[in-house]
Amino acid sequence: MLKNKRAVWAIGRRVYMINQIKLPFEETVYISETYIETCIAIETMIVRGAGSIGAAAGFAMMQAASEAQKETYKDFLLNAKNKIETTRPTARDLFAAVDRVYKKALISVKDAESEAHAIADETSDAGRKIGEYGNELIKDGFGILTHCNAGSLALVEYGSALAPIIKAHQSGKKITVYVDETRPRNQGAKLTAWELQKAGIPHFIIADNAAGLLMMQGKIDIVITGADRIAANGDTANKIGTFEKAVLAKEFNIPFYIAAPDSTFDKNCLTGEDIPIEERSQDEILFISGIDVEGKEQKIRIANPDSQAYNPAFDITPINYISGFITSQGIKKELP
Repeated sequence: MLKNKRAVWAIGRRVYMINQIKLPFEETVYISETYIETCIAIETMIVRGAGSIGAAAGFAMMQAASEAQKETYKDFLLNAKNKIETTRPTARDLFAAVDRVYKKALISVKDAESEAHAIADETSDAGRKIGEYGNELIKDGFGILTHCNAGSLALVEYGSALAPIIKAHQSGKKITVYVDETRPRNQGAKLTAWELQKAGIPHFIIADNAAGLLMMQGKIDIVITGADRIAANGDTANKIGTFEKAVLAKEFNIPFYIAAPDSTFDKNCLTGEDIPIEERSQDEILFISGIDVEGKEQKIRIANPDSQAYNPAFDITPINYISGFITSQGIKKELP
């Protein structure tokens, strides 16, 4: 759970987001006054994680409705909708939230505000339920592998993949969590580890290519990750590297579960081949950011000076590698 309770929230026209770029070294809140500023926060990953992106996008659409002038209201709304949708093209929750708030904004600004807050509340509640249902899969003494960050920061309040883990810990189960560092932005090492430390859960950060050895050694009993979009056939887009973990889990007969709210399921997207894969700046691979021994933030190049990098942000895990889905409706062996 977060000190501010939620990762993203709004008061009036202002949108507040925990600045995830600064974590784990500094806990600050980014305040957005306009929908463009909220778009920037989404695009630059000040706010990230499918559910939190969706909530932020809904609030951005709400801000746009408040900013629009009566004479050009509908045109302004449509342009804002298109702008918000270009910020993170893979996340299903973003498109669902923007569409919902846009339709309400065509009625009134007040309706848009109510819908945006409803989306954030629904996302929070979905995480709570995912935690309760997913806890059933975790036994005392389990070693759990997770990839990227799918905790409170990523799903407004309770999280998706981390929600069952935190619930298991709260219920008294002795568990150990293995956290992929999740290159290139290190969301596992920076964000998931930070959330687990806050919750008092024993954990180890591991290199992204260490999971196979840990599975061979019998240290992993279950893998739980989040998702950014789930196609109609169950193929799942999540942070780059997820597919590799699913292949390894199947090889070692380890259950591999996807935890996600209903808003992440995209029935209009038939298979994983239809999911757009966001490509981000090559600098995320060529450079790394952190703090030095004196506590000063530094960005340094870690790659050969004359080399370029290819940086897809997500991969697709085919349905045949997935044991089931942990949803707000329960644990589903088939699609909800």
